[in-house]
Amino acid sequence: MSPSALSLSAADLTQHEIRALRSEYNLADAHTHQAQSPSQRGIVESLPRLWYESEAGRQGEFERRFLDAFFRFRGQRTAPGLGRTLLTYAASVSTVIAGMYLKRQGARVSLIEPCFDNLRDLLVNLDVELVPLPEEALASADTVYDRLARQPRTEALFLVDPNNPTGHSLLAGGRGTFEEVVRFCRDNGRLLVLDLCFAAFALNSAGGRTDVYEILEASGVSYIAMEDTGKTWPVQDAKCALITASADLYPHLYNIHTSVLLNVSPFTLNVLTHYVEDSLADGFASVADVLSANRELARELTKGTVLRHQEPAVPVSVAWFELDDRAPTATELQRELADADVHVLPGTYFFWSRPERGERWMRVALARDPEEFAQSMRLLRKVVGRHG
Repeated sequence: MSPSALSLSAADLTQHEIRALRSEYNLADAHTHQAQSPSQRGIVESLPRLWYESEAGRQGEFERRFLDAFFRFRGQRTAPGLGRTLLTYAASVSTVIAGMYLKRQGARVSLIEPCFDNLRDLLVNLDVELVPLPEEALASADTVYDRLARQPRTEALFLVDPNNPTGHSLLAGGRGTFEEVVRFCRDNGRLLVLDLCFAAFALNSAGGRTDVYEILEASGVSYIAMEDTGKTWPVQDAKCALITASADLYPHLYNIHTSVLLNVSPFTLNVLTHYVEDSLADGFASVADVLSANRELARELTKGTVLRHQEPAVPVSVAWFELDDRAPTATELQRELADADVHVLPGTYFFWSRPERGERWMRVALARDPEEFAQSMRLLRKVVGRHG
């Protein structure tokens, strides 16, 4: 089967990403593929020592150290004191646990659109009924409450902040929009589910990252918040995800969690803690500087082409492009790029309720070594340049 045929027959974005992982010019998956910084290489060189530390230590101590470092890094001062955070192997496992709870409650869910289709697929596979919630409904603190009230009634709101692929955030420019969403959920008895897996990238945006747990706890809203390390540090997918829940939901999530897994590897937690502390020491520069340089190059190399770079509210690790009127559909352009062994993601899967809306959008991953990224982008420009 040809690369283009494989691309066209993919059932979801992950299948596109699996194909891209085997290629030279992979701009598809948002996992971290850049090289280690000098200080991160020091962590890699210390892996034998970290292994024996983990072997000799206690699980609870490695969990405590990881949670303390992670929430300090994210600026979430309130979270550690709650004592209501569970650890999983990956964000998708956390989503399954949240989805199992939603299914058990018979909850219908308003899911943000666009978003990465993995969220939609996991919930649908658990037989959770979904209703699309357009991202534009969340645009303004002045209008968000009323716009949410006009949406079809469901029992839960499932939001991604910052959003993948657009970089939209309820917290960009202040707390107001997020506080209005929380107020709406509290007033109307809605469960608020938050995917915060890209939140690290907000640390380098204007205003930094608000302590969302302070707002959630003060409001009295029922919530499930999920965070992750997998999209942040170049750790060969040795990752850990977190679920924090409001006091009323935590016992239910805990019982589901223990039916799924016992613990996250203490070695993984030990290694990740060192990566988090490294980013605390360098102000996140080892990650953010690579993304910033690659975004600037992507912006420059697509000028004058059919791709129009969309400036994100939060500089997440992906770039989102709108296709102008000269371009073919995203599906067709993705096929042309795949034939040249350049792999990107079409917008169709992100618009999970109406894929046709995504035919004018394309996503490019930025977490790559700058030299390799430049080679990929130059080839991408050559292909898209055929269309004017």
